[in-house]
Amino acid sequence: MFRTVSMAGALALACAAGSAQAAVTVIGGGLAQACSQAAIGGESDVKFQQLCTEALDTEFLNARDRAGTLINRGVLKLRRGAYPEATRDFDQAVRLKSDMGEAYVNRGAASIGQRRYAESLPDINRGLELGVQEPAKAYYNRALAYEGLDDAKSAYFDYQKALEMQPEWAAPREQLTRFSVSRR
Repeated sequence: MFRTVSMAGALALACAAGSAQAAVTVIGGGLAQACSQAAIGGESDVKFQQLCTEALDTEFLNARDRAGTLINRGVLKLRRGAYPEATRDFDQAVRLKSDMGEAYVNRGAASIGQRRYAESLPDINRGLELGVQEPAKAYYNRALAYEGLDDAKSAYFDYQKALEMQPEWAAPREQLTRFSVSRR
């Protein structure tokens, strides 16, 4: 059984604002579960990535578990700024389970980390269409992409949507303070 969790801020240093990433929780035990706990827990040390790789190499995982473990390993890579390597994991997860929205949102986050903003939008939009556990963070990511494309109006509305969906989350509130809205 999986529980998907999006988290933001891992790309904050790289993107100057933040980004969403997802982790997929494996319930049961083993290395795949340890991998998911590391991803959810905010770990970034390469030793946790190795847990994920070992789970993929040695544990019997159905397609959803394997895709989830790839997403988790990709999240760990994203935290370290290893965007091309993370993208490969998300690509593989999409090939295994094309209905896991978190893989798309994360692939979009990796594109944002590489400042390929236009490339990130179709993935983030697809992730939102499929559904993710924490859509506020996908909207936040999309706002980052829009800002990178100098589309302040769309960025503003996505930051606003992220804040509406998750009012206790400070990141979109902080981003919104940079905007001034005027009527014409």
